[in-house]
Amino acid sequence: MKSVRIKWLLETHKPGSKVQVNGWVRTFRSNRFIHLNDGSTAENLQVVLDFEQFDAALLKRITTGASIRVSGMLVESMGKGQSLELQAAEIHVYGDSNPELFPLQPKKHSLEFLREIAHLRMRTTTFGAVFRIRHHLAFAIHQYFNENDFYYLHTPIITGSDAEGAGEMFQVTNFDLERPLPTNDSGQIDWREDFFGKRTNLTVSGQLEAELGAMGLGQVYTFGPTFRAENSNTTRHLAEFWMIEPEVAFADIEANMDLAEDFLKYVISYVLTRCPDDVALLNARQQEEEKNKPAAARNPMSLLERLQFVVENDFVRCTYTDAIDILRNSKPNKKGKFAYPIEAWGADLQSEHERYLVEKHFNSPVILYNYPAEIKAFYMRMNADDKTVAAMDILFPGIGEIVGGSQREERLDVLQRKMQAMQVDEEELGWYLDTRKFGTVPHSGFGLGFERLMLFVTGMGNIRDVIPFPRTPKNAEF
Repeated sequence: MKSVRIKWLLETHKPGSKVQVNGWVRTFRSNRFIHLNDGSTAENLQVVLDFEQFDAALLKRITTGASIRVSGMLVESMGKGQSLELQAAEIHVYGDSNPELFPLQPKKHSLEFLREIAHLRMRTTTFGAVFRIRHHLAFAIHQYFNENDFYYLHTPIITGSDAEGAGEMFQVTNFDLERPLPTNDSGQIDWREDFFGKRTNLTVSGQLEAELGAMGLGQVYTFGPTFRAENSNTTRHLAEFWMIEPEVAFADIEANMDLAEDFLKYVISYVLTRCPDDVALLNARQQEEEKNKPAAARNPMSLLERLQFVVENDFVRCTYTDAIDILRNSKPNKKGKFAYPIEAWGADLQSEHERYLVEKHFNSPVILYNYPAEIKAFYMRMNADDKTVAAMDILFPGIGEIVGGSQREERLDVLQRKMQAMQVDEEELGWYLDTRKFGTVPHSGFGLGFERLMLFVTGMGNIRDVIPFPRTPKNAEF
């Protein structure tokens, strides 16, 4: 008999069906009731057995964490908590699990503890839900762009450029670090002797290469790993994370805002439609957590309400200048409630300011645009006022900024002037400048950190809990 997944069984099979399932034992009570889970759903399948019909030695092997195969008859459940249960006719143990050593016992474990055993945490109810949602969210991203005629572009992971100009990059080398490194006449490392013949790094962004793709294919997107050698031990930073970066030729900042809003509503709606049980589980989990917080620190909306809030509301569009006026005249600012007071135009907005705009002032998702040029990257298009750039950030409830993007500077002379002012090496980016020399066009794009989106969609509070194997300072397990 072919085994079936528990999710499919619960959704499609009727009482009287003979079935076979595989899974891991969550609990085994009274030598009679097994709660079995195979990772396909948050729900456990209750397996009922007549212990007198099974060998006692076999029953002793059915412990929490053990993997088994069960075949039998699906029947209506007379107990609470499930509509169907499986009457076991045959049980086979694939792998034993010593109950004295297995760390995932049937009790509540802290997220901190589960991070220490990340290789096992996917067997828990919470992380099963998180990583099923991660799959569906990733699939929705590809589906959205495919339906809208974008081409998926694989940009390099090893690169010779620093797209952000931040310098916080991991270096890549083939040198034997146990031996003296080759040097040039000046006594500096001679990178010409390295594998690529030059200094190379792990990428921080695929944006610049995606712009090249858009200049020939019209509209492309990247979705791949990026790396930051930033020594930040916070709940919002990873050294390795995934980025979604679309780039569109012949598109201005308005078209970029339209694309980002449509995209976010699509992928969040997809998760709400395809993962209702997992979202409901995480929603209940977060509501329980909120009860333990001081009233002032509680989120005014549940997870489900925040997701619906984004899907059902038009995103308000507000210039940076107007936002500064709103914040400067707000009660929290006047009463000294902001940790970072807003005093003048040019301030770099913090999460507290972004959340005030979304949750208190506008009561909708917000797109801020036309930022001061001094606080934005060299590739963003200078506006006619010569002091702001056509940049935009999208702000969500509970999390603040989730998307950053801009219309790119397509004018060669302006781009070169900005690169010189920000000390970006023109020779190193000669290939990038060529796109402005030969058939340049207005074009736009944005970047979205996949794990940041996952935080919003799952309601988890720590970014290390939405990626299977987090890479952080002093941590590179597995």
